[in-house]
Amino acid sequence: MTPPEQESRPRLAALSAALSAALSRALRRGGAFGSVYGGHAGKPEVGLLVPLRAASELPGVLDTLAGAGVKATLVVSPALPVAIEALRALSAGGHELAGTGPLEGLAALEVGAGQPVTHWKVGWQVGGQGGTGGWADLRALAAGALRPLPAPTRTPAPGQVYEVAPADLNAELPRLKTLGFRPVPVRELPELRAATPRDLFQHAYRRVVEDRYAEQTGMIDLSMRYDAVMKVAALDHAPAPLPLPPGTPTAELHLNSARLVGLASLNWLGTYRAYQRSLRDVARALHSDPRLAQAHAVFAVTMFHAPLEKSGFRLLDLPPLRARWYALGFRLLRLAYGTTRAQSVDTPKMAWLPRDEFLKKYG
Repeated sequence: MTPPEQESRPRLAALSAALSAALSRALRRGGAFGSVYGGHAGKPEVGLLVPLRAASELPGVLDTLAGAGVKATLVVSPALPVAIEALRALSAGGHELAGTGPLEGLAALEVGAGQPVTHWKVGWQVGGQGGTGGWADLRALAAGALRPLPAPTRTPAPGQVYEVAPADLNAELPRLKTLGFRPVPVRELPELRAATPRDLFQHAYRRVVEDRYAEQTGMIDLSMRYDAVMKVAALDHAPAPLPLPPGTPTAELHLNSARLVGLASLNWLGTYRAYQRSLRDVARALHSDPRLAQAHAVFAVTMFHAPLEKSGFRLLDLPPLRARWYALGFRLLRLAYGTTRAQSVDTPKMAWLPRDEFLKKYG
């Protein structure tokens, strides 16, 4: 074998491993190997996942959770030498036991805890924690009726899994309460279900469309509270047909679509109130965020412009070609998030208010 060939072999092996891991993650998002997606996107429950890296962490974690009146899913490797007394205390506190790493020793872990293990944490990052997530491992999990947990979200989200390290629990539990979330074990998430191909499509849509646009515009996410639905982009221009000079800074409103769809499936009045509260979140951001300090107007391009018009927004017709392009995008968005209610209109419009009028109304 020539030197160049010798040098290329590790690179090809690394590339093959990365592609295999990416394919594994994609398949799991689509429901392969019995992977779990999550629960209802409009309710305050969030699946609290606490991974243990050392047996000595367990007593402190149990004390912290008990003090906060919170139950969680604790992730324990069968290879971790946890005392039976600690495992029994875990189950007695109403917590869920999930596994990670090698399967050897699982039976002893279940016997020690006095509860079956049904969820398993596998790696979502190449070289990350939580097991390799390799094909053989995933097939073994499926054969043992063990369901891979979904990838934890970076920020808490209704119905999804949120991972908190033991050292961060004291600070994170009060924050979750302040934001309106109710931490529960993953098994207790309302409407917990297996992942489906639609979930993979939704994830791909977020990564390719929404996340890319958010990065380009520096999107400010104001949907941290469990029922908040608004995001805002600080623009350095005024898109047509806004009646402002082209170089005028503006603020463009966007929605947390998954959150809005989840809330709307429960109660339209509650959704409307959440929307109004979120507009007040935007007003606070206009006052406090330096990125929005120069915004002269607030606007949104939307199909649902009638409620905004009733709230005092001014409506503008989009140029025909742009209106058709936006309509196509909204249909794709509707497909991605699985909305079940028919749209009241099929032509998007721009709704806008000057900054001072918006603040007078919502600030």
